[in-house]
Amino acid sequence: MSENLIGYLDDQGNIIDTQSAGENCSATPIEYDNSDKALEIIRHSTAHLMAQAIKELYPDAQFFVGPVVDEGFYYDFRVNEKIREDDLKTIEKKMKELIKKKYKIEKYEISKAEALEKFANDDLKLAVLSRIPDETVSIYKQGEFEDLCRGPHVPALRFLNNFKLTRVAGAYLGGDENAEMLTRIYGIAFADKASLKAHMAMLEEAKKRDHRKIGTEMELFMFNEEAGAGLPFWMPKGARLRNKLEAILHKAHRLRGYEPVRGPEILKSQMWHTSGHYACYGENMYLTEIDEQEYGIKPMNCIGHIQIFKQTGKSYRDLPLKYYEYGVVHRHEKSGVLHGLLRVREFTQDDAHIFCTPEQIKLVILEVVEFVDTVMSLFGFNYTMEVATKPEKAIGDDAVWELATDGIKAALEENNLPYTIDEGGGAFYGPKIDVKITDALGRKWQCGTVQVDFNLPERFDAEYVGEDNERHHPVMIHRAILGSFERFIAILTEHYAGEFPFFLSPVQVIFVPISDSHVIYAEQLKKLLLLEDIDAEVYDKNDSLNKRIRTAEKQRVPYVVIIGDEEVDNKTVAIRDRRAKEQYNLTQDEFMVKLTKQLQEGKI
Repeated sequence: MSENLIGYLDDQGNIIDTQSAGENCSATPIEYDNSDKALEIIRHSTAHLMAQAIKELYPDAQFFVGPVVDEGFYYDFRVNEKIREDDLKTIEKKMKELIKKKYKIEKYEISKAEALEKFANDDLKLAVLSRIPDETVSIYKQGEFEDLCRGPHVPALRFLNNFKLTRVAGAYLGGDENAEMLTRIYGIAFADKASLKAHMAMLEEAKKRDHRKIGTEMELFMFNEEAGAGLPFWMPKGARLRNKLEAILHKAHRLRGYEPVRGPEILKSQMWHTSGHYACYGENMYLTEIDEQEYGIKPMNCIGHIQIFKQTGKSYRDLPLKYYEYGVVHRHEKSGVLHGLLRVREFTQDDAHIFCTPEQIKLVILEVVEFVDTVMSLFGFNYTMEVATKPEKAIGDDAVWELATDGIKAALEENNLPYTIDEGGGAFYGPKIDVKITDALGRKWQCGTVQVDFNLPERFDAEYVGEDNERHHPVMIHRAILGSFERFIAILTEHYAGEFPFFLSPVQVIFVPISDSHVIYAEQLKKLLLLEDIDAEVYDKNDSLNKRIRTAEKQRVPYVVIIGDEEVDNKTVAIRDRRAKEQYNLTQDEFMVKLTKQLQEGKI
């Protein structure tokens, strides 16, 4: 067996460890490196190493689950002593001591009945066992530490040298807000020191770029716990930024043949029963009662668009028909997952629904992909596409799902557009393409989506008259480019570190008059810019000139313009160009031309 072998990939694509596979396994070997499959094993094993260290330092600790997640790994556990960020170094030190003991990681299996008896005095282990349907369970052991686990794991602790514990958090048992709060520790691990060092440098930069920090500094948005968690308030500068983004998308939609519509934010529950949302998505909805009838606040915009489609008769000649809406939706997110603008309870989707014939699916998908590409290129994002297939909780026949999924794949394959598969990741009413972008720090974010739906038009009896003069149900393509304005603005803020491109910046120019006699000229320039849809401000407070300049520059504004006697007399401007990191002088007319040209860079 190779010294670097840590697992196998079986014929079904499942990761199995060396003990489960046996030395003569015909499956694909997994080497100790930074591939996705290897990191899954390394990080899962490091989570167990962390738990072993915690158990030695805090003997009363009891453990729930410790999975691999996008940001590394974590373990949820109960402990009597409060664990703080400062304690992470002590836990890391203990982990390194355990590695030196050269423990092997061994697997054994027992019946579920034996496991229930073995862990009879550990309610957290009993909670884990209650979630396991199998009659046989596996346990992984290293030294004196052991835990219920499906695995797989590396063969020995010697593979686990490159890790870092990143933060301490609280987590409700099983994600239930009414359950006990456990301690959660997050960590990260790699196959080599260089990758770990690079990742930690990225995390440090990410802290500086945190949209919550920058949003506060730039006065873009705020939250108020008294008003309700997960409900963002947009301050004037943030609303300006958002309006600019909305305007860019409005124009782009109209040029591509979309029609604006708007549906109500609340509908009778029967509508949500018909759509399948109530059964498949009801736990994420807010419900209320009006005149002794139950209503649901919309978590999605699709039902409203179907009603608009049905209002007048449609022919195949009308298709594809494209409706778009900046639709406000509400979703009942658990408080533990709320995170700035990235995860909120109220947000606005850049939503659209395209009604088409089955024959038009490929064309429509390609048009949407082109739209996605144009928008992502505008902001400098690279992206990948993932085709998500039928989930366990779904409506509609398998044959319909297969037809829709094949349509998506054919559209991408025939145009040489690469994609990966997310098995079971589709919406409950249809398969979809998820667009995942990569930001300036190399982090991936899920944003846009394209979903092919044969089910909802049939459930609501939406019809068009075909070329054969018969009535048919249209195909409904659900589509969002950004995903939501809230999430996308959070991503943009971190991508640009608040240094938004000129066409998007909430304040594009700040005029700093040297004295009161220069304020009139500054105000005249501000008005000229506003007439060209360029946002400008005048900083004429009773502070020193240097302080006003520093305050302006902290706003990450593209241009700070100093106005003094020379500028007033000659109708010029003295510019501090933040993006180019230069200072220079222009005439008033030259400055206006320069800015209007930059404004055009935001057109798509």
